[in-house]
Amino acid sequence: MTHPNSISDTNASQHLTGEELQSLSIKAASLEPGLYVVATPIGNLRDITLRALDVLSAADMILAEDTRQTRKLLSAYDITTPLSPYHDHNAAKRVSGVMKDLQDGKVIALVSDAGTPLVSDPGFKLVRAAVAAGINVFPLPGASAVLAGLVKSGLPSDRFMFAGFLPPKSAARRTALNDFISVQATLVFFESGPRIAACLKDMKDVLGEREVVLTRELTKRYEEARHGSFDSLIDSVKADAPRGELVLLVGPPQISERWSEDEVVSALNVQIGDLGVKRASAEIAAQCGWPKRDVYQLALKLK
Repeated sequence: MTHPNSISDTNASQHLTGEELQSLSIKAASLEPGLYVVATPIGNLRDITLRALDVLSAADMILAEDTRQTRKLLSAYDITTPLSPYHDHNAAKRVSGVMKDLQDGKVIALVSDAGTPLVSDPGFKLVRAAVAAGINVFPLPGASAVLAGLVKSGLPSDRFMFAGFLPPKSAARRTALNDFISVQATLVFFESGPRIAACLKDMKDVLGEREVVLTRELTKRYEEARHGSFDSLIDSVKADAPRGELVLLVGPPQISERWSEDEVVSALNVQIGDLGVKRASAEIAAQCGWPKRDVYQLALKLK
């Protein structure tokens, strides 16, 4: 995917000196063969790590989701390593050829358009194939829109769940959201500007009242976070529509106290007829402080 905050609009760049490039080439000589999964900046080019520069300079080849996008980063640091496209549309055809290069002992770097590969991009298929074949996989941590958004949001970070993009159609989106009703963690989603208002409305209807934070332009000049309830953020995006891809964070369900069994049974008796066992169990579990599986088992007995 193209992560929120493209490197095409950056407020910082840097060119390495000849001496620094020579230093990188010396370090590069010690690289072990294998697949290097390299995180790249999500907006600010100075967020690249020194180790990432070492690997990108030394690799035999860089696999990029969008070679035009990655070339901007490489140009800023005078890196001339050959680029090759690897994306959703050609991944199935490319895996076998890349695996042959890896088995021949080459050093291959994998990058996404921005951020950490494998997070909503096709790199997973290649890494899985490499692991199955016993090829060394080296993760190079760095920029991540998911973690940047979580840190900026101020929502609970001790437990969180990344859920990627929801379906674009409302009915499918609501069905998908049902799986998150009782998750006791901060939820992290990617969303686009044109769909954000409808998405927030569906979330409000399915998830109930939560703390919500909408972030955009992370690490860039116009970085912002909008905090509030679903209602307040719906009003906000209608008045001032955010552009591009966004990181949307939803706080965990607010549970004041655990219900008694009689209270759970009473609520199930009211809702099972309209919602069915599965959905009624999920919605009540999100409110009553019981594990979802326990509410579901109780609902089955009542039915």
